[in-house]
Amino acid sequence: MKWKNEWKTLLLILAVFLGIFYLPVGNSRFDNAILEAFHLAKWYAREHVVLCLIPAFFIAGAIAVFISQAAVMKYLGAKANKFLAYGTASVSGTILAVCSCTVLPLFAGIYRMGAGLGPATAFLYSGPAINVLAIMLTARVLGLELGIARALGAIIFSIVIGVLMHFIFKKEEDEKTAAQLAMPDNNDDDDNGRTLWQNAVYFFTLVGILVFANWGKAGSSGIWATIYQLKWIITSIFSLGLGAILIFWFNFAWWKIALTAIPAAILAFIFPEYPIIAFSAGAVGLSIFTSTSKGETQEWFDSTWGFAKQILPLLLFGVFIAGALLGRVGHEGMIPSHWVEKAVGGNSLLSNFVASFAGAFMYFATLTEVPILQGLIGNGMGKGPALALLLAGPALSLPNMLVIRSIIGTKKTAVFVSLVIIMSTFTGMIFGNLF
Repeated sequence: MKWKNEWKTLLLILAVFLGIFYLPVGNSRFDNAILEAFHLAKWYAREHVVLCLIPAFFIAGAIAVFISQAAVMKYLGAKANKFLAYGTASVSGTILAVCSCTVLPLFAGIYRMGAGLGPATAFLYSGPAINVLAIMLTARVLGLELGIARALGAIIFSIVIGVLMHFIFKKEEDEKTAAQLAMPDNNDDDDNGRTLWQNAVYFFTLVGILVFANWGKAGSSGIWATIYQLKWIITSIFSLGLGAILIFWFNFAWWKIALTAIPAAILAFIFPEYPIIAFSAGAVGLSIFTSTSKGETQEWFDSTWGFAKQILPLLLFGVFIAGALLGRVGHEGMIPSHWVEKAVGGNSLLSNFVASFAGAFMYFATLTEVPILQGLIGNGMGKGPALALLLAGPALSLPNMLVIRSIIGTKKTAVFVSLVIIMSTFTGMIFGNLF
């Protein structure tokens, strides 16, 4: 046994040595791919960690602390009405304008609190896929039929994928159901002196901060453009609301809220063109004071930090690898972009599969899939593969897959990803033949 382990160590050392020995440093494509990996990781850190992930971590932590397990199971668990559970999960994206990575802490929160695999994976798909702003932008830029097909496809996909995940892993789900059914009902709506509606307002405020801080630009006029221009004012209003809620409903010391809000307000006044600085100051202040408090607010921070420790390293590693393989938009990684452009022309099974597969592994920030597809369609991409990429791309990415695996395991992750790719492929073929 001892020598068997030593041989494994030797083979690992040998593999690492050969990899370094034959490292293609100096090859222009390899050197550029490494540079692209750092560029994408830098862009992701600047654009998504502070505004997207930090609010999502706080929401996930709040789910774990302030929502009882019985409440989650009531609406998404074994005892839940199936129409209510899948219906709620399938339209969640109309509220959460998030990308495939930002949805992960929220998914982890509800899954660990007792949500069934079916409703949880329906939420996991729908969160980034059913984005009202992205769907409207798709219809306006790429055509009404693609916008409608994307909206309908995403809603149907989320339900079908959730139901299939439940039945594929029915044995495990039945065991989970039996355990949940054995638990006593808890119909008490009061939680530490707060009513159900007060907790609902609290979560609405947190989601409001997440949504409006990340509101994307979708034109120069109209209601969406107006909201974009006012996004930081709206985010500030939600932040003030959160502060008031923490003081009056969570018994958080008023001076701690003041010491969090005042520096953020001053920085917003000094650096109006860089609102992320003020936002970061507010997040740091909230983290400091919740972590040094006692009781449930400290539990909130501890849970938030637990999600961050598990998810953030995997996300950044996945973004780095995705950048090395595929590069940023308009830039080359290890895989030449013309390979993908050539493979997604027409409406064959292969072209739809390539679009689904490539989309599943690429990272799309919210709304960026539309201009990418606009360029691909201009280079000959068929409408079927375009829809296939729209249905697979925003909901999945390589970083997203790495984190999902850490939450539900390798087997379930492989099945989930496969279902998304297969359904996107055949839906694209059908759409391409019709239009």
